[in-house]
Amino acid sequence: MYPRYMDMHQADSFAADPDRVLHSVFGLPGFRGEQQAVISHVMSGGDAIVLMPTGGGKSLCYQLPSLCRPGVGVVVSPLIALMRNQVAAMRQLGVNAAAINSSMSPADRAQVRADLRAGTLDILYVAPERLMQPDFLEMLDEALIALFAIDEAHCVSQWGHDFRPEYLQLAALGRLFPGVPRIALTATADMQSREEIRRRLNLDEARLFLASFDRPNIRYAVVPKAAPLKQLLTFLKAHEGESGIVYCLSRNTVDETAAALKAAGVNALPYHARLDPAVRARHQDAFLSEEGLVLVATIAFGMGIDKPDVRFVVHLDLPGSLEAFYQETGRAGRDGMPAETLLLYGTQDIVFRRNMIDQSGSPDDIKRVERSKLDALLGICETASCRRQAILAHFGETMTQGCGNCDTCLNPAETWDATTACRKALSAMLRTGQRFGTGHVVDVLLGIKTEKILKFSHEALPTFGVGTELDRKGWGSLFRQMIVRGFIEVDHDSYGALRLTAQAEPLLKGHETVLFRRERALASSNVVMKTKTARTELTGAAATLFEALRAERSRLAKEQNVPAYVIFHDATLAAIATLRPSSFSTLAEIPGMGTTKVERYGATVLKVVKAAA
Repeated sequence: MYPRYMDMHQADSFAADPDRVLHSVFGLPGFRGEQQAVISHVMSGGDAIVLMPTGGGKSLCYQLPSLCRPGVGVVVSPLIALMRNQVAAMRQLGVNAAAINSSMSPADRAQVRADLRAGTLDILYVAPERLMQPDFLEMLDEALIALFAIDEAHCVSQWGHDFRPEYLQLAALGRLFPGVPRIALTATADMQSREEIRRRLNLDEARLFLASFDRPNIRYAVVPKAAPLKQLLTFLKAHEGESGIVYCLSRNTVDETAAALKAAGVNALPYHARLDPAVRARHQDAFLSEEGLVLVATIAFGMGIDKPDVRFVVHLDLPGSLEAFYQETGRAGRDGMPAETLLLYGTQDIVFRRNMIDQSGSPDDIKRVERSKLDALLGICETASCRRQAILAHFGETMTQGCGNCDTCLNPAETWDATTACRKALSAMLRTGQRFGTGHVVDVLLGIKTEKILKFSHEALPTFGVGTELDRKGWGSLFRQMIVRGFIEVDHDSYGALRLTAQAEPLLKGHETVLFRRERALASSNVVMKTKTARTELTGAAATLFEALRAERSRLAKEQNVPAYVIFHDATLAAIATLRPSSFSTLAEIPGMGTTKVERYGATVLKVVKAAA
């Protein structure tokens, strides 16, 4: 009664074999990282929380079990455009996928409902608010459900920047559909957000799968803001003809920047919440389907965007947190090929962001967490060490040596010996009982007799007034860099109190020297902005064939009205250009060439390869 997806829908035994489906349907030679463990757990009926970086292969963790388990995989997705592109990508693989949303005609929605009742769907994408409607739940109750996948699960976290209250309703799925495995997935979540995902979705028994947050193909660069538009144009000169995102804080800045880029000959479009919805949707579709378009946007754009060939992400303004920065930069290089990011920041950005927090009207405990998250990002901006090391450390991951692919590794910053200043700061923290936040400890170091200082008699401490060699801004930077380096940590449960870590002991005892960052010269910053990594290692005839394949892919995409990457990723074209397959069997061994794609496009690809011989 409920047919399952197989190799041309032939045999149950085939559909139950994840390894064979991986190769035949998805054209992949093997699993990556935690994928196999997640899939095995969900296949056996277990619930899971999956934290995996953008581009790390999260989608496969629910797509493949949806094909191998009896029934339809129901995927909660937050955006109509994302659903549309995911459905298109699945259908290119020969998977019977569908979405149901408000942009569809009543007839199309009725057809999807009929297919669901008939049991012929493999994967169904739906928004959380529609999924939890009584009539939709009643319809699901009559179907065989393989699993529920909750994508962008960080949307349940009120600490996060993408909070969506409708996601909270999904907690009822476990009660309404007992025995159906649920898998919650997100590309970024700190410890607080992870626990909130578990609690708010009633996933108390779910197994946590935590993949590495490292995205080695992404190059990180942070540059002091001087003339942002000029700096942006300098950066874009190295990225002509490539797709990318430029994030701005305000809608006015988005409009002004997009207009300035157009005037400079850059193919750019604006995107923000104030645009007419039809225009906004058109601009998003253009970005997803066209190559070489720059989208200038507020953070209203990007959640769940499934475009693998974004080659760069620029922040013209400081994001609100390290989590936001990581997630937004993670939209670059989803295909695993090299990508660059650039963050411009200045004093005014910091002041503005802090004012936004102070004036937000949020409870004090939430404000404290938001300030801490902002400080974590500022610590990344100010660090003299490897930025990737610092980013990964924030997510609890240790990297033993510099990455060699960030601006501080490639163009080391000027530093100063901060050992004595750090020891003073650590001593002040100890003598005040490790009970206070940065502001109070800095007051002690500067010798400022505030009401709080006098209340606790801290003016009598030996460390009172020993830090006048730095001003308040300098001490703030030093504390942020100490947090990034792991010497101190913030205890959010104790009102943001600073605490020493075990790593601080050698420094406090004078057994370690610490160098912190000085501001980079503008000339040195320009070198960073003008540099980009090689996209492929193809040269000569292989590079020529790659471009011919791209042109054919573009023709096929326009013919079918789908994004080019839905046909083939650049990585697949690069492999074809390198290996030059001459038969269907050798073509089938190329990563990304599943059975359906070989049948659908094999003759065309082989013709292009032969013509380039």
